[in-house]
Amino acid sequence: MDHTVAMQRAIALSEKGLGKCAPNPIVGAVIIDKDGNVIGEGFHDRMSSKDHAEVVAINNAGARTKGATMVVTLEPCNHVGQSGPCTQVIIDAGITTVVYAVSDPNPAASGGEAKLKNAGINVVSNVLSKEAAYSNRAWLTKIAKNRPYFIWKVATTLDAKIAASDGSSKWISNEASRSDVQRLRRESDAILVGTNTVVVDNPHLIPRGDFNGYTHNPIRVICGEQELAKDSKVFDDAARTVVVKSKDLNQLVAKLTELELNQVFVEAGPTLASAMIKASLIDEVIIYQAPTLLGAGKTFYINELNSSINDQLRLEHISTQVLAGDLKSTYLIGSGR
Repeated sequence: MDHTVAMQRAIALSEKGLGKCAPNPIVGAVIIDKDGNVIGEGFHDRMSSKDHAEVVAINNAGARTKGATMVVTLEPCNHVGQSGPCTQVIIDAGITTVVYAVSDPNPAASGGEAKLKNAGINVVSNVLSKEAAYSNRAWLTKIAKNRPYFIWKVATTLDAKIAASDGSSKWISNEASRSDVQRLRRESDAILVGTNTVVVDNPHLIPRGDFNGYTHNPIRVICGEQELAKDSKVFDDAARTVVVKSKDLNQLVAKLTELELNQVFVEAGPTLASAMIKASLIDEVIIYQAPTLLGAGKTFYINELNSSINDQLRLEHISTQVLAGDLKSTYLIGSGR
């Protein structure tokens, strides 16, 4: 197994940690011997262990690590947190080469490459760095912007309607799309809606199904000033619920940052979500588009200040896939807004 193939495996492993690592990054590690055989692998799962991916992989490999190569998605940490520095564990394991994808931007944990080199270990950096950074974009964005990464989910008709004129909206997307949403909920640290969504729809905001053997429920966050019924489904004991009783997005972001979240899944209506876009808070948009037309109803994005075609907000298209007839498209919103 060459370094690129091993890194692809490490990236896939790292994604198993989505929703399980905050405030830490997702990380995957693969150890290969001199003949290119995989002898150990692991990923970071803070919910079940304090061990980082490198330590999990070394423990998985056992006594076979001497002279081996470790391939890891993030530069090994060089600080003492809830566990010791991964660099020292790697050195003690007798690993002679470390291949990593993305340099650690966290000042408290950086310096891993230098320590490994000083210990005589061969270090290769930037292998599949773009791919690994994309997988770990939530945490990397949090470090860069000092706030969580916000993903806005939209289910819409072909003519951009999220509800009919009478307010009904179940269901626009099909079962395949709704199942995919449950996976994205599980991979997030919190689900955010506005108070109006709770008043009108009374959602539970609890993911259905078991993804990657993980059933822990994300925090439910409600933002807005409307009074909510005490018997609303979001107030049961299935998950923690945090209410930010304000329309001030700065207060919302401050609270979510205090909670040390990496990724927030936004299932809010057009009022809150559009306000977040105007405030440059939405980082990613996932649109499930059903092959239907309504002609009248509620649209998912509102910006009445936009009067010219030059006011368009251009998104970076990442991918589109067909889910039993629905189209799921993922877009990033760049910093040049």
